[in-house]
Amino acid sequence: MSKPLSDHDKRKQISVRGLAGVENVAELKVAFNRHLHFTLVKDRNVANKRDYYFALANTVRDHLVGRWIRTQQYYYEKDPKLGLDMEELEDMEEDAGLGNGGLGRLAACFLDSMASLGLAAYGYGIRYEFGIFNQKIVNGWQVEEADDWLRYGNPWEKARPEYMRPVKFYGRTEHTPDGVKWVDTQIVLALPYDTPIPGYRNNIVNTMRLWSAKAPCDFNLKDFNVGGYIQAVLDRNLCENISRVLYPNDNFFEGKELRLKQEYFVVAATLQDIVRRFKASKFGSREVNNNVLDVFHIQVAIQLNDTHPAMAIPELMRVLVDEEKLGWDKAWDVCVRTCAYTNHTVLPEALERWPIDLFHHLLPRHLEIIFEINRRFMEYVASKFPGDHDRLRRMSLIEEGGCKKVNMAHLCIVGSHAVNGVARIHSEILIATLFKDFYELDPHKFQNKTNGITPRRWLVMCNPGLAEVIAEKIGEEFIRDLDQLKRLLKFVNDDAFIRDIAKVKQENKLKFAVHLEEHYKVKINPQSMFDFQVKRIHEYKRQLLNCLHMITYYNRIKKEPNKHWTPRTIMVGGKAAPGYHTAKMIIRLITAIGEVVNHDPVVGDRLKVIFLENYRVTLAEKAIPSADLSEQISTAGTEASGTGNMKFMLNGALTIGTMDGANVEMAEEAGEENLFIFGMRVEDVDAMDAGKGYHASEYYNRIPELKQAMDQIAGGFFSPKEPDLFKELVDLLMHHDRFKVFADYEAYIKCQDKVNQLYKNPKEWTKMVIHNIAGCGKFSSDRTIAQYAREIWGMEPSLEKIPAPDEKLK
Repeated sequence: MSKPLSDHDKRKQISVRGLAGVENVAELKVAFNRHLHFTLVKDRNVANKRDYYFALANTVRDHLVGRWIRTQQYYYEKDPKLGLDMEELEDMEEDAGLGNGGLGRLAACFLDSMASLGLAAYGYGIRYEFGIFNQKIVNGWQVEEADDWLRYGNPWEKARPEYMRPVKFYGRTEHTPDGVKWVDTQIVLALPYDTPIPGYRNNIVNTMRLWSAKAPCDFNLKDFNVGGYIQAVLDRNLCENISRVLYPNDNFFEGKELRLKQEYFVVAATLQDIVRRFKASKFGSREVNNNVLDVFHIQVAIQLNDTHPAMAIPELMRVLVDEEKLGWDKAWDVCVRTCAYTNHTVLPEALERWPIDLFHHLLPRHLEIIFEINRRFMEYVASKFPGDHDRLRRMSLIEEGGCKKVNMAHLCIVGSHAVNGVARIHSEILIATLFKDFYELDPHKFQNKTNGITPRRWLVMCNPGLAEVIAEKIGEEFIRDLDQLKRLLKFVNDDAFIRDIAKVKQENKLKFAVHLEEHYKVKINPQSMFDFQVKRIHEYKRQLLNCLHMITYYNRIKKEPNKHWTPRTIMVGGKAAPGYHTAKMIIRLITAIGEVVNHDPVVGDRLKVIFLENYRVTLAEKAIPSADLSEQISTAGTEASGTGNMKFMLNGALTIGTMDGANVEMAEEAGEENLFIFGMRVEDVDAMDAGKGYHASEYYNRIPELKQAMDQIAGGFFSPKEPDLFKELVDLLMHHDRFKVFADYEAYIKCQDKVNQLYKNPKEWTKMVIHNIAGCGKFSSDRTIAQYAREIWGMEPSLEKIPAPDEKLK
């Protein structure tokens, strides 16, 4: 079999150098050698590649700095004889795993699009010392390791100590004739680190600013007694712990004091930074410096990415009222016009509800402000719905009960001028259920903004072979205007184009098979269908439904070993939150199924089950281009949008999925006949809940293949040394399954049969792939961000290219 083409060759036409805007390769080599010269090069071993990586990264960073500075003004290789391998250098780079999955990765795509669309935007967050844990699989179990991603330094960031800001915690409030004072506080310093965010070939470089917690020099020293100095210095770690580690929960709320500290820390530092920049701008400067912040909202828009930065609302009110001395009504008007809120989940266990006692202890002034916001809001609701006391209870920012809590989603809605979901079906569910009362009060606030992904990373960079085949047919304009992909439809019956698309997929599969063999010591059949489900492990995402298909397919092959079965390699990847026991058991079940299936000589290479260890962006960039089938099988009404679904679609995989999240719009864009859609719709789920309910035993007793699979799990077939290993999972599926796995089992298996049949006809399969790629235009984050800009932020995107640093500004 021929060796797959290297990405070096494929990038000749659409190159990484082009993405970085590097025009002069000779200059690049000179700069690279200069950086290498000032790097301590010891001997030419594997570790030495890090020196090359840092030299290259610093060279590219130098190249971006001029554009970075120019953007701010505009808004307010080593000698080739040494045989350096670009891909080996890329492998030196650590993933900045500073989020939990979809939410953080979405923000990264949005930053790319904002820079590419010429929007003057900052992305703010926390510079966690330890990001999402590294996942190891040991004896089939997930084991977590700390992600020490900064141990060798980070060449892309620049510390900005000149913009360090104090953040206050604890203390008490004093109400004086001059206003409210927040006193006796503990101060933590927020030190910003800036990372350049280059736009696509427009010379614009925006900023991602991440905050790191530092203890002030006098931290605890004023309190130390004889011999207490050493302990006082050691205690500095306590406040610096704020930015130490990312909480690894996805779609689950953990109400810990340190987490609330993190949320306030990023918000307080960011708002000080925004106010400083506003006052320094021409817009914020007035000859008479009275109340310049009463026009803050005209210049500033703040988008709250879920409720994690919800404290921006009371903090902005505190700044405007207590520090800038605006009246409450004016301050509230500015606050609401400035802030907008994006909701990312409808799962009740994910919604943030902070205990009032914790608030009072940590942020006493903010609790007073929230009480006042709520008092005024309750008066407003009562005036609109007189006598409707139950509505007042439902809509209050404060949830009554044993332990009073602040409902952060309610705070975000009340304090924002726009509220949006992240796929059409999700936004419809929000106004029909979770936020129904708020929609009835203020329907104009509610919008939809369907998520998107950047085609620069998720096509051009990770799949240069496919990008090149597309560019040969329709040119390169699709890279900044993904709607151009529609033009591929006229080639859907072009035999040469069909062959080219299939050839690129096969090359990517060969390449990923080599990667799996090198890193996982697993040998797979590159002619088999590559079937992927990669995402966080969660009951609602229904990796258990996938498990039932694995077992059913295995049982069928065993029953009729001489039949012509479509070969499959089923790959599942994703991290389980360390405290989420069920998710960890799901991983153990997948690895257990793999142990049996992969060593069964009767099955051979017709079915393999592989758990992909430590799924992260770097692995996704290798896996997704190789995929034939994308599993998007959440219970209808539970996945807000999904973005992995879009990445697979753009890279030439077909989707098997429920009508959930963005799958609905994907089916609309590509044609429902070009996706493998199965299972209950939202209306069916609602009807079941409203009617006789979900009873797993009915399906178990009626469907023989389902019963067989469940009996095998329960009886220890996949865990012969520990027959009761999966007892809890069986009990969950039979008696406590909120996500109705069995209700969709039959439809899922039948749909998988259709997938197998089509895969036997490569030409028809590839034609369906072309329909999918051609339907991806809507799912560019450029489209999403253009809609946020026009419909929420009051800004107009621009494709204008600003002058390079060596050119004069107009």
